[in-house]
Amino acid sequence: MSAKPVHLAVYDTLADWETGHATAHLARAGRTIRTVGPTTAPVTSIGGLRVQPDTALDDVRPEDSALLILPGADLWDTSDDLAPFARKARAFLEAGVPVAAICGATAGLAREGLLDDRDHTSAVSFYLAATGYAGGERYVETDAVTDGPLVTAGPTEPVAFAREILRLLGVYEGEVLDAWYRLFHDSDPAAYAVLEKAGAL
Repeated sequence: MSAKPVHLAVYDTLADWETGHATAHLARAGRTIRTVGPTTAPVTSIGGLRVQPDTALDDVRPEDSALLILPGADLWDTSDDLAPFARKARAFLEAGVPVAAICGATAGLAREGLLDDRDHTSAVSFYLAATGYAGGERYVETDAVTDGPLVTAGPTEPVAFAREILRLLGVYEGEVLDAWYRLFHDSDPAAYAVLEKAGAL
């Protein structure tokens, strides 16, 4: 298991429901979660949660991270304030370090040109088309997509987003990963027994 932390981006208006499954189950599996903000000044989520970032974006290096998670936020569509996070995602992907983007963060990556040559998804195809990006032919109508080191998902799929992250980092695999998804997405009681047997609860 990598000792490197997972970096969760936090910024004003972040959609706080989108990454909870991923970060909670990564932490339960022994992964360290570090929050990274534009600076170390507190930010406020769309749900009114005040978050004190552990570190500033400029101080995060791909070689010191296992993954960068980019949640959605109103700011992705209303200003250029979060463009530095998309540029940081480029640095991560160029270094071969995974990035996971959900909701509005996918539009940020589209504007940065990071979805032009990768399979991806988002809320709906025309949402990304409005960015003017060149990757429309690579858009996939599904809950979440992993293409190499990049995970994308739409705002209504936080469990599928987490599933892809857990798979990518090797936290759960095969039958256990399938059971995890069925339990948290479908409330399938049969999945509970599989996870309990595997010690994955």
